[in-house]
Amino acid sequence: MDGLRVVPTRRHGQERLYVCLPDGRNIAWYDREAARVNLLGTDREDEVLRALGPFITGPVTVGPPPVPTPSDLARLALHPDDDLAPNRPGEALVVALDRDPGPAHRLRPDPRRRALTAEQAVGEALDRLDGAGWHTLHSVPLPGGGRIHHLLIGPGGLYAVHTLYARKHRVTVTDPMVALSRRDPHPLLRRVRTDADRASYALTAEVHPVLALLAPTTVSVQARPRDLRILTDTDIQSLTAQDAVLKPADVQALHAAARDRKTWARV
Repeated sequence: MDGLRVVPTRRHGQERLYVCLPDGRNIAWYDREAARVNLLGTDREDEVLRALGPFITGPVTVGPPPVPTPSDLARLALHPDDDLAPNRPGEALVVALDRDPGPAHRLRPDPRRRALTAEQAVGEALDRLDGAGWHTLHSVPLPGGGRIHHLLIGPGGLYAVHTLYARKHRVTVTDPMVALSRRDPHPLLRRVRTDADRASYALTAEVHPVLALLAPTTVSVQARPRDLRILTDTDIQSLTAQDAVLKPADVQALHAAARDRKTWARV
């Protein structure tokens, strides 16, 4: 038609449609969430809108890209090696399994692979919350080899989410102990709380601990902890139902700080 191509992309849960010249250069993009068409030049506005026509639903704003916010500038200033936002769910486990896959034949499944399955399932559920003012970081590294499986930041606050593979298991929680079926219980809730405390220290903001269970058959909680939430992977969306306690600017500032690897160096 006009020689323009529309290329869809999805990064960190945000969808954009880029409009490209035949040589591959971008001249505009359509941000569905913001209902905005950003033009890098005004000379081809009509052509861009014709190319995007089949993809646009409802009214949109058309104009040059918005001026970067302070959090945008902080993000752009990050060295790629220090930016945690590109981490996939279970990133640390993916890297560990690539380096050391373990024996080809095992009597029992590699527990790392089950843990990875849990982190990926919960991580994908959290990523689906993006677009409503929420942001998720995955596999946040902590000094000493620890990590926060998922960090959720949004209007309703901050949550450090620890995942546990519980498929086909009965889960019994007797704070701080967690047991799967007939296995010996472990004080898992202590670690969940410690991770949240370390995140609170790093970000100087309250971070709530969450234990997310992947596909348990039943969950029995002897006395529900007041300071810690226990959810299944299908209940993750309930975290966004909390009353707003953070302004959008605060959410952006906390997300910019949390995605910087250096933020976590001294916790």
